[in-house]
Amino acid sequence: MKNGYNPLKGWACLLIGVMAAPALASAQVSLTTVVDLAQRNSSTVRLAAADVQKAQAALTQTEDVFVPSAVFGSGLPSAPSVGFTGGVPSILSINVQSLVFSFPQIQYVRSAQASLKAASLGLKDAQERVAMDASTTYIELDTVERELDSAHQQEGFTERLVSIEQERTEAGVDPLSELLQARLTAAQLKLKRLHLETRAATLSKQLATLTGLPVGSITPDHASVPEIPAVQADDTGHVTKGVESARMLALSKQQLAKKYNLLSFLPQISFGAEYLRSTQILNDVNSYYKKDIPPNNFSSGFQIQVPLFDLSHFAKAKETAADALRATVEAEQAQRQNELQIAELSGNLRELDTLAEIASLKQQIASEQLSAVLAQLELGNGAAGSDARAQLTPKAEQLARIDERQKLQDAQDAAFDLAKARLSLLCALGHMDDWLRELRTK
Repeated sequence: MKNGYNPLKGWACLLIGVMAAPALASAQVSLTTVVDLAQRNSSTVRLAAADVQKAQAALTQTEDVFVPSAVFGSGLPSAPSVGFTGGVPSILSINVQSLVFSFPQIQYVRSAQASLKAASLGLKDAQERVAMDASTTYIELDTVERELDSAHQQEGFTERLVSIEQERTEAGVDPLSELLQARLTAAQLKLKRLHLETRAATLSKQLATLTGLPVGSITPDHASVPEIPAVQADDTGHVTKGVESARMLALSKQQLAKKYNLLSFLPQISFGAEYLRSTQILNDVNSYYKKDIPPNNFSSGFQIQVPLFDLSHFAKAKETAADALRATVEAEQAQRQNELQIAELSGNLRELDTLAEIASLKQQIASEQLSAVLAQLELGNGAAGSDARAQLTPKAEQLARIDERQKLQDAQDAAFDLAKARLSLLCALGHMDDWLRELRTK
């Protein structure tokens, strides 16, 4: 196929992937592999590929009317004929017909070509959207799993914090409220960890549905995710495949409307030829003619059809013109919606970029504070006199570790939100092909 999509190859690769699924358990799967499997497994992509095949067949049909078609026939009498039958009995006949020239048919061919182009663009659009969904889900699962590692570490720090507060409360150093606060922190972190586990299970199921692989067989490989470029709305962007497809579909309907309009008043030229092999088996046809009918008979010629009064095609032209107008408006609407999406994503990106920067700075500050706390615990506060600060306790260490892990998770969340928005803007600007090419070279 011209678009490069081979369903048999796709299903073969998918079958290999499914058969190899047990070996993929607890193994890392790259983003490139996930995207390829998702595109091959997607019902949307397969339906779009079927539309391309249908459009290709329709185009071939419109062009083949100019190619002579031959029909072979044979008639064997079942009983002796009685009287004059009104026709020449033949034991073999060959008819050849073709369209020689027709302006309306040329418009029909152009309509089919535009329809094929629209279907091909629709297939590419479906592949890009599936790739974006698979990439977003994969990156989110990778983020959630890294956050889960931090959450497990947080729970370990919290268990230590509760143990310390238990001892301090029993010794009368801290009030009971401090112990309760530590237990509350532990319960909150447990709830967050459960939420992350639920989200990871959901994302794993989504990836399994997208790729056709068993649930839990995909472990994200963070190194396989290329950096998403920070494109801007004012960059020179291409029209998306979906908008191009809508435009080509509108053009196809416009050409179809022209076809029916031309059929109302333009002539058509056709060619025809016929060969008959007459027979006298079980008939006495020659007794009705002055001369015997020859066994071999051949005729050929051109036929010119000039429409004089044809309201049906005129009405059909109006119907198809209305369809073309509707398709044109839908294409314009799709373009406007895409422009609105670009404007919205551009505004959100500026905010998300700043939020990601803030979260990253907070994480760095928390990391530095943790280092300072660990240094003070190891060396003491290094001061003396009335201005000296109180010596830090292991409780401060656990609180600093919990806070540092929390800031890290916040930074990872902000980075994912920024990556998701950038990927959406890439798709809206028509740069998804560039992302996929970079992905496959990763």
